[in-house]
Amino acid sequence: METKLVLLGTGTPNACPNASGPSSAVVVGDRAYLVDFGPGVVRQAAKAYHQGIDALRPDLLTVAFCTHLHTDHTAGYSDLIFTPWVLEREKPLQVYGPKGIKNMTDHILAAYAVDIDFRINGFEKANEQGYKVEATEIAPGIVYEDDRVQVEAFPVSHGTLESYAYKFTTADKVIVISGDTAPLPIVAEKAKGCDILLHEVEYTGGISAREPKWQKYHREVHTLSVDLAKVAQKAQPKLLVTYHRIYHMNVQDNTKNLQHEMDWRCEAILREIRDAGYDGPVVNGQDLDVFTV
Repeated sequence: METKLVLLGTGTPNACPNASGPSSAVVVGDRAYLVDFGPGVVRQAAKAYHQGIDALRPDLLTVAFCTHLHTDHTAGYSDLIFTPWVLEREKPLQVYGPKGIKNMTDHILAAYAVDIDFRINGFEKANEQGYKVEATEIAPGIVYEDDRVQVEAFPVSHGTLESYAYKFTTADKVIVISGDTAPLPIVAEKAKGCDILLHEVEYTGGISAREPKWQKYHREVHTLSVDLAKVAQKAQPKLLVTYHRIYHMNVQDNTKNLQHEMDWRCEAILREIRDAGYDGPVVNGQDLDVFTV
């Protein structure tokens, strides 16, 4: 039973047209375990399903983990709760995340009370379980385990937000997903010798163009490419995959050169990682990429 990492969304808060909101799926056989649910998460899962990842059929999405409560990682939460239910998911969604995930869940369900009532008691007669959510607020340690996977959450540093990275251990793979974080020794420790390390990154060469306050912010809550190289040197994953790439450019600029500039900075990030001393396999993840190492 092969384990795969599927990137559903690799974007940031920027409304980038070719990168959906952050979301990944660890797929083990016919089961999928989501990490984060950025904008468009269910449609991205449907795309992956139609490209051959059967476990990402929307009505089969039943387990998800949240790294932190920033909007770009959670704006697809209502989509994840309700769309699979409309498509006949028959059991509650299980969600694991930091303090506040229960409150967010309760308010989403309250916001859609009219829709829920209509679908259950109106003409459609939807099932009475698929919209429900079992939300669990976690602490560091093993937060989930079944016959396919063990999931460990460990704390990372993303400003004042309670934030977690996740380590998935299956019969054939170890996959670590960083979420948003400053560079930390614990990430290298937990990812030591793993098969895939999926890690956020920002373009070092672009940060000097930002205002001093934004330079300070990004250095404290995100990971520069040169610092990611140091983390990867210590961890030595079989494959380092970047996502949530911050390019430090105006992606709203409607010019013909925008995509060219983004592609250039994307490659520049890889050069910075290599020039900083990391010589292991590294790729920039794109939406709907599938990795088995």
